[in-house]
Amino acid sequence: MMPLSLHLKGVSKAYPGGVQALQDINLQIGRGMFGLLGPNGAGKSTLMRTIATLQQPDTGSITFDDIDVLRDQTALRRVLGYLPQEFGAYPRTSALTMLKHLAALKGIHGPQQQTVVESLLHKTNLWEARHKSIDKFSGGMKQRYGIAQALLGNPSLLIVDEPTAGLDPAERRRFQNILAEVGEETVVILSTHIVDDVKELCSQVGIMGRGRILKVGEPRLLMEELRGKLWTVLVERSEVAALRASHIVLSTRLKAGATEIRVLSETQPGGMQPASPELEDVYFSTLIANDLRDNLE
Repeated sequence: MMPLSLHLKGVSKAYPGGVQALQDINLQIGRGMFGLLGPNGAGKSTLMRTIATLQQPDTGSITFDDIDVLRDQTALRRVLGYLPQEFGAYPRTSALTMLKHLAALKGIHGPQQQTVVESLLHKTNLWEARHKSIDKFSGGMKQRYGIAQALLGNPSLLIVDEPTAGLDPAERRRFQNILAEVGEETVVILSTHIVDDVKELCSQVGIMGRGRILKVGEPRLLMEELRGKLWTVLVERSEVAALRASHIVLSTRLKAGATEIRVLSETQPGGMQPASPELEDVYFSTLIANDLRDNLE
């Protein structure tokens, strides 16, 4: 099996008005699933669009194996599958017709086209709705159609941007299973703000905030870095504000009628118990550290 590697070096992008969407992005992503986590506005979609050759960076380089992505966009598009946050389709066109059309554009014709399209419709659980107009699909069905068109041509680089937003639990699980299967043979970049998607699927994660890559690593190792620094306590809702004022509160959640507080501290705060690190703790602690750093600059 040939190694696959996507390499970004010094990639930056500014929009009119001085908005710095990407700031010196350096990443190396190999075969498997890479989760890109970040809040809305962090620059994730800008980065995905840049890798997908839909816009040019101001500076930096991007290579995928032996392809210089910025110089040879056509070569990258031949091996790319891309599911953006929002995508369109011709009105009053069925999923079957649209997939056949897109397959033809990718050079897939004849009996092979029929086989490929039918296989994707079955894989994404759209076979029964294959003759239905895409603009009549539910949100979950549209997402499943989106991954079907992204998988046309067996791409070796697959980019999916916020793919599970709005899906019900069953659709979300089905989507995750498809991505996990594809990720065994392909470089898959999953861009999302939903921590659970990354925790369940990705062997590597990058956390992004304000146009920068803040942290990269294996989820298990990143969580281990917080061991002995996380504490939790159940409090009344009225106590939350005072705790936020005196501690670094990573998250709060309702639990058994009370509020569970998770706190980051080098020493054990009074009345709190040790907590096992979760990927969500890594995510929130990284963003908080970045905010503190920016406020000091």
